[in-house]
Amino acid sequence: MSSSGREQFGSSLTYIMAMAGSAIGLGNIWRFPYMVGEHGGGAFIIAYIICGLFLAVPCFICEAMIGRRGRRDVYGSFEHLAPGTKWKWMGGVSVLASFIIVSFYCVVGGWSLDFLVRSLSGHLSQGDPEAAAGVFQRMASGTIEPISMYVAFLLATAIIVVGGVKKGIERFTKITTPLLFFLMVAMVIYSVSLPGAMAGVKYLLQPDISKLDASGWACALGQAFFSMSLGMGTVLVYSSFMKKEDSILKGGLWTAVSDTVFAIIAGFAIMPAVFSAGIEPTAGPSLVYETLPYIFAKMGAEAPVLSFVMTVVFFLAILSAALTSSISMLEVCIEHAVHRFGCKRWTAAVVFLIPILALGVPCVLSFGGLSGFKIFGLTVFDLCDYLSSNVLMTLGALAFALFVGWYMKKDDVRDELTNGGTLGLSGKAFKPLYFFIRWVVPPAIIIIFVSTLV
Repeated sequence: MSSSGREQFGSSLTYIMAMAGSAIGLGNIWRFPYMVGEHGGGAFIIAYIICGLFLAVPCFICEAMIGRRGRRDVYGSFEHLAPGTKWKWMGGVSVLASFIIVSFYCVVGGWSLDFLVRSLSGHLSQGDPEAAAGVFQRMASGTIEPISMYVAFLLATAIIVVGGVKKGIERFTKITTPLLFFLMVAMVIYSVSLPGAMAGVKYLLQPDISKLDASGWACALGQAFFSMSLGMGTVLVYSSFMKKEDSILKGGLWTAVSDTVFAIIAGFAIMPAVFSAGIEPTAGPSLVYETLPYIFAKMGAEAPVLSFVMTVVFFLAILSAALTSSISMLEVCIEHAVHRFGCKRWTAAVVFLIPILALGVPCVLSFGGLSGFKIFGLTVFDLCDYLSSNVLMTLGALAFALFVGWYMKKDDVRDELTNGGTLGLSGKAFKPLYFFIRWVVPPAIIIIFVSTLV
């Protein structure tokens, strides 16, 4: 506990691991590979790295500064740092973004839980490969099974979050984040050894610039924000538990590096297998869940034990990744309710679970009974995905950058970045970074955002 009575992460390392755990999630394993497939392979990876380094990292730093200085939830931090202004409503936008994301994100988490159960039973590593490839469509288009898995995953997320920072979030991420890296590296080694896998490696390494249009850059920015959990208050809330002596810049850089490295690892784990299975890399959100069961069932005919182990390992990795991210999103909502209304954590969890289920169930059914129901040509699931990653998170990140660059006092920004002058970031190093936050990041985000609308 801090002197103010607010929980804190035990060390700088646990803060970085918690942030990395939030960043390293299904955005890397599930979303990144099919985004790569839709936007020119390696070209998208280049755009993603550029957006991550020059836009996502500065936005992370801005959001973290607001969180540590405010020491409250998203809404409360803005209200505390900018009293009597309308900045607090941007905190409300971030809470809304987290609410929408956790509602549809848990759908994919439910798929992961479902496939882990199937892998433990041996159903995915045995039998006909073609039948295994069709498991996802049969499962996702159902009603009872996907909804029950969605509810189970959401409840698991809530139980971890209700445990608090040290007993829940910190303890969980310290175990799962290193494990996740190990499991995915094992998947890369296996994936690139498959027949025809080199075509997938070539696809990742040889960029097709012709497919990287304005929409591709917007998706790269949205993916960078989505993957690093920016603009929705997660970084702010986690940083409010950060110790004063820990470095915000170090936390941002390590989060970005670990997130980017893991995304590329996930690409090399998935894409070679996609090409080996003969599945189109532009298959969309179901790419991972259609590709890997086919591969594991095919391997099962020659090496059943190895196939069983690899299947369990992979879907355990996906489930771990899903949970580390979902708990960070739900934490934003829980913190808002606790500090805004003074309720206990378990009460806040119950209050938020009801509307999350109300939005989440239609997201689940977007692949089944409500697949024909469209809003602006999008299913409920796709609409939530688009609104959160391309609109709300982008606007949230822009607001954080504008607040730090144009509202906060320059001395306060320097104080947070240098930890009161103890980190040696003042002078030559501080000036270009501050200039970048003020004059480069906001215009770049606005240009990419507007180009998407046009």
